[in-house]
Amino acid sequence: MTRLLRPLISGTTYTRLLHLWVPMLFVSVWMFIDQTKPWVPALVLLPLGLIPSVRLGEGVQAQLLLTPGEQGRQDASITVAPSATWRDRLRTVLWLEARMALGWVAGMATVWLPVLALVLAQLPFGHVPDDVPLLSEARPHWAYALFVPLPLIVLYGAVVGLGELITAIARRLLGPSAAERLTALEERTERLLERTRIARELHDSIGHALTVAVVQAGAARAAGDPAFTDRALGAIEDTGRAALEDLERVLSVLRESERPVSGRPTLAEADRLLESARASGAKVDAEVTGPLASVPGPVSREGYRILQESLTNVLRHAGAVPVRVRIAVEDQALSLEVRNPLTADISGPGAGSGLRGIRERAALLGGEARTGPDEGDWQVHVQLPMR
Repeated sequence: MTRLLRPLISGTTYTRLLHLWVPMLFVSVWMFIDQTKPWVPALVLLPLGLIPSVRLGEGVQAQLLLTPGEQGRQDASITVAPSATWRDRLRTVLWLEARMALGWVAGMATVWLPVLALVLAQLPFGHVPDDVPLLSEARPHWAYALFVPLPLIVLYGAVVGLGELITAIARRLLGPSAAERLTALEERTERLLERTRIARELHDSIGHALTVAVVQAGAARAAGDPAFTDRALGAIEDTGRAALEDLERVLSVLRESERPVSGRPTLAEADRLLESARASGAKVDAEVTGPLASVPGPVSREGYRILQESLTNVLRHAGAVPVRVRIAVEDQALSLEVRNPLTADISGPGAGSGLRGIRERAALLGGEARTGPDEGDWQVHVQLPMR
């Protein structure tokens, strides 16, 4: 019983009812103008819904009145954005018509059901209404008092049910379109990837620097040797400087993460990476097959980062050696391979944070990465699914 009556004390029930009443204000004004054409307000909504900004306004109203969040949180299932496509415009038109139709039902229910309850309460006392159908010819009887709660129960069910129905329709017609869902997915993917990258950088660089500093300080205190203490302090200073440089690098990642997704580099700009590697002395042999422009945004951006990390590892660990880069765009996957020769005096890139980052980026997109020696070369081979 408590659960059944809970909507009575919920503010959302009454804000939803207010949302249903709003269209009836315009209908009421029109009825004062011309009662013979009550369909005109619904006809006006057809061109009105095609205006892009109308979807924005309806989304704001729906979030404020249909799904009022706590502490300023918004319901992501209802979009607050102008119409971007004709499909969005048509969905807005349907929403406006549905809102007006349900508003008409809610208006009739909230006016006539209380009136009906009042009439039923007056009938036992001899008051017979003249303007209420079915009851205008009723005879006074005490039994009519038993039916007084019935219209109020129907009113309660109508208010709660219509509120739930209009909210469900709002989520359906004012919810994010396919393009908006894709953009939101890209944003979430980018945030997750950047968070993982920042955590990895902090763990590998800052964590290591702090560990070294703590160990050196403890050893200097225990030794009691001024010369050893000087050397320990020098090591702590050097480690601190390196940590500051790493921290600045991590902060640059944070600043970059605030850029919009569309502003970050993709594989279409891979030539810039290749030219940078050539300017550093590496002999880069690059081959690109397939249209890079057809690669989805998240895949193209992460492919760029993987290529960047691979070339950086080559320059850092192997030096100015020949590098072979192969990028292939296929129907189902993006293939990226970076190879450089291994010699007796040059080892391949180690299993540090760079290679872990490549593997993590590939895994987050559902792909796979193979790194390690292969037929005298050091190889980084990554497969990323296109969908």
